[in-house]
Amino acid sequence: MKNFLKLTFDTKQTALAIRVDQQAELPDALERIGLGGSRSVLVVVGGASNISEADFPRIKRLFTEVLAPIAESLGAYVVDGGTDAGVMQLMGEARTQIGAKFALIGVTPESKVALPNQQEPAADLIPLEPNHTHFVLVPGKNWGDESPWISQVATVLANNAPSITVLLNGGEITFEDAFSSVNSGRLVVVIAGSGRTADILADALRGQATDERAKKLAKSGTLQYIDLIDIEKGVENLGKIIKGLLSN
Repeated sequence: MKNFLKLTFDTKQTALAIRVDQQAELPDALERIGLGGSRSVLVVVGGASNISEADFPRIKRLFTEVLAPIAESLGAYVVDGGTDAGVMQLMGEARTQIGAKFALIGVTPESKVALPNQQEPAADLIPLEPNHTHFVLVPGKNWGDESPWISQVATVLANNAPSITVLLNGGEITFEDAFSSVNSGRLVVVIAGSGRTADILADALRGQATDERAKKLAKSGTLQYIDLIDIEKGVENLGKIIKGLLSN
């Protein structure tokens, strides 16, 4: 296992990070950065970019009014991809906006991200999201290499406590994230109406699939969808459903 780092962002926020090479190292690595025990885990996967302007305000409300408050009320761990984009940015900003204390753990390929203390990082690297409290830096040369790691980090952290994956919007990598959760036996809650991959999967669950991957995921029995179309009425109901799944 490699060293652990204390990251300090330009915003003066700090986070603990640890590098790992093998999934077998995760229990010790997570404990080393203060993440242990057994508690509910909420995994958030989906669009890192390309969320439409029309969908963005509704999706943002979902984070500030449902996901972040539920994580806080349950003392849950939240696990995502950790970069300063899309649903990961929304999760980080929602945590800070509501003044929450829950641990927010980003799992990301180290070769693809710019660490905040790096001198002149390469132009193609993506910055980490500064409202996260912890990062697990994993091997991988391509986006998507982190998908099985995100799922395994969640499994180790939950340690038999309930865990679910919430899937919003998303592109090609989001299919990989969904398969990783399904292969771990984790329920994936698809937010229908959030666009792109989420809507393809919701269509598959309604029996309207055209994508073979979506058909396969729908048949797994570990996907369900919740409709975002009417968020005005839906926030409270959505919150109850997700909180219920995480409290079992």
